[in-house]
Amino acid sequence: MALVLDALVEILRKPTVAGVVSELMLFCGPLWLAVLVGVLVGWAWRPKWAAHLVGGDEGTTAGGDPQLPSPPSEAPVGSGLGLGIPSLHSLKAQLPSCVTCLISEESAEKAKDALAISPPAEGGQGLAVTTEDLEYLSQLVEETDGGPAWRQMMERTLPNMGYQAWHRDRENGPPQYRSRTVFEDATPDVVRDFFWDDEFRMKGKWDDMLIYQKTLEECPTTGTMIVHWVRKFPFFCSNREYIIGRRIWESEGAYYCVTKGVPCSSVPRQNRPRRVDLYYSSWCIRAVESRRGDGQRTACEVLLFHYEDMGIPWEIAKLGVKQGMWGCVKKVEPGLRAYQIARRGGEPLSRCALFAQRNTKVHPNYLRSLDTNSDSSEIEEPRKDKPLGRGVPKFLVVGGAVVLACTLDRGLLTKALIFGVARRFANIGGR
Repeated sequence: MALVLDALVEILRKPTVAGVVSELMLFCGPLWLAVLVGVLVGWAWRPKWAAHLVGGDEGTTAGGDPQLPSPPSEAPVGSGLGLGIPSLHSLKAQLPSCVTCLISEESAEKAKDALAISPPAEGGQGLAVTTEDLEYLSQLVEETDGGPAWRQMMERTLPNMGYQAWHRDRENGPPQYRSRTVFEDATPDVVRDFFWDDEFRMKGKWDDMLIYQKTLEECPTTGTMIVHWVRKFPFFCSNREYIIGRRIWESEGAYYCVTKGVPCSSVPRQNRPRRVDLYYSSWCIRAVESRRGDGQRTACEVLLFHYEDMGIPWEIAKLGVKQGMWGCVKKVEPGLRAYQIARRGGEPLSRCALFAQRNTKVHPNYLRSLDTNSDSSEIEEPRKDKPLGRGVPKFLVVGGAVVLACTLDRGLLTKALIFGVARRFANIGGR
């Protein structure tokens, strides 16, 4: 300020008026030039709210006609109540592009994360198999369903297949089974179609218990199906009938295949075959590393979870499953190889296999969010139980079995299983 006053005093000391005016012009010229440049720059970079204060966007309306005035509109929330105060959106529009890009990317990332953990769309109304079934299967796969511990009951190995099986008992309900099968040189897509292809099940004879199959309902959007099965049981027992709803979800190349018993009014209930209402059999199919140790994911893992109430005592059913499980499982691997050969030979896909390819996509974060909110279940190490019936007289075991078989009115299958168990214990007791 002192320098400015000194300059003014020096100008006023000029002997003539012309000298004073010329010096004043030289002194004020740069100041006026700076003001003019500031006004021009400010007008060129004026915010939108300032343009509205001085008459809008050149007097044009939304339709582009300068003759028509703009219609009045209510001031939105955050717009300063129409008093000329800049709104949040208008201020955001005036920020540098790098800042607005960061804000937009952050908002998009939050929206993407929220969408990732949301359940997948059902794709239809009144579906027999829903997202709740996917959640239950995912928890079984990750061992976070909160159920009892799994106890290992079997482990077998073939040149191109490995098999492990576990079981557990619930307080209310039939025994539950968990198995892990690894097929070498197989892809999840083919294994998925293989298990879904009912026509090949009957034609390939790898599931010789299935004697009838029919598709009752289909959902072309989600691939959900309702099928009717009749499975053959031994001659001394009636066959079993199943009404099964099934659907597949896909997440990062893994397939979650749910099949369960569902009600169906279009198929009336009969005495024979006997209908099984409580039925659950679901898989998780995914690629894993080969046991050859080459680090290649050329093998396919199938995690199966199965339980059903066939109408016989559960303890007897457990023994029958344990004795006959491996005989059924070892037929699956030859059936899969025959299916692979048929596919490579160009055999057309059946309708069931085509519907297996119509599955619902699931974001992996959604499945991970299910695991964090669930209780864990364990897998116990196999243990050697002490054989029962050692030292028991053989006639006592057989006699007790006769009394039990005559008391229970559960059909010939129950009686046959009881006699089979008795004979096994009698053999143990006679050693």
